[in-house]
Amino acid sequence: MKKKICVIFGGESTEYEISLRSAASIINELDKEKYDIMTVGITRGGKWKEYTGKVENIICDRWYDDSLKDVSVDLGGADGALIVYGNGKLEKVKIDCAFLGLHGANGEDGTVQGMLKLAHIPYTGPDMLTSCLGMDKAYTKIMLESAGIDQAKWVTVNDYDRDEIMKKVVDAEEIFGYPMFVKPANAGSSIGIGKAKNRDELMSAIDNAFKFDRRIIIEEFLSGREVECAVMGKRGVVRVSCVGEIKAANEFYDYEAKYSDKVESKLIIPAEFKDGIEKRIKETAKKAFIALDGKGYSRVDFFVNEDDGTVKLNEINTLPGFTSISMFPKLFMHEGFSYAEILDRLIEIGME
Repeated sequence: MKKKICVIFGGESTEYEISLRSAASIINELDKEKYDIMTVGITRGGKWKEYTGKVENIICDRWYDDSLKDVSVDLGGADGALIVYGNGKLEKVKIDCAFLGLHGANGEDGTVQGMLKLAHIPYTGPDMLTSCLGMDKAYTKIMLESAGIDQAKWVTVNDYDRDEIMKKVVDAEEIFGYPMFVKPANAGSSIGIGKAKNRDELMSAIDNAFKFDRRIIIEEFLSGREVECAVMGKRGVVRVSCVGEIKAANEFYDYEAKYSDKVESKLIIPAEFKDGIEKRIKETAKKAFIALDGKGYSRVDFFVNEDDGTVKLNEINTLPGFTSISMFPKLFMHEGFSYAEILDRLIEIGME
């Protein structure tokens, strides 16, 4: 009997467009012989709708119209169901597993995970706590620091610190100096990130980052090779991929360098290293995943400086992109998995 899989995409997030791309790839690659696929889109305004149209309309954001049926999570039952209603009719649909094609706020941050848990619907990816911690760069750094993982130095700035912003700026200048990066704490896909080479650029980057979140981090600039490692598994049983390297088309791997057709960043899989550095990267990726009590999958990003032998964790992404050009599936496909087999495994872990 086929499993009922609900792919959820979109959402109230600055990473809405990336979610559309990930979801389209997931829907196309799920084995239709194994799964009965339901597709639920969340609009930018937060409306949940059942989508039954063509997958290509998702990619170009033409999936929504007012005739789509409304969807809600059945929080009143224990059988793991969604409620679909429209045209004066209501239907309860039992879901075996929700495949989360969401990125960013209101999807990657534990909010949807908590709601699905209350509704007894299994889902792919980490649980609520891991998602919350993994989404917030400031709290992730605290957790990784406690696990003894080497990473960039940082200063956290909350919106209520802005009256004393110069103290934070001076702290950052004294701790690590220029250049430095400024990042919204709860945004992915390099959205809102700025590089500052002096105080004027730093103040401008801070103002921009606060447009995307109420908490930001000012972070030490790390030089070296930008590499990524994929992790898949559950507590205690974790598989780590080979390491891939990014040759960014822009000054750093920003949103345009990741997703724009106008620039072309290069992915090298597998990347080559000397002196046992690859082993250290893979061990640290696994350690970080376990430190956050990870489940399902994550992509762990590093900067490697072979001149001094340092391996520093940049960030961990607990719901990495699943687009046709995303590093996570590419890394495990190099390990011998097909795209469909990766999806199968993530569903298995979610249902376990």
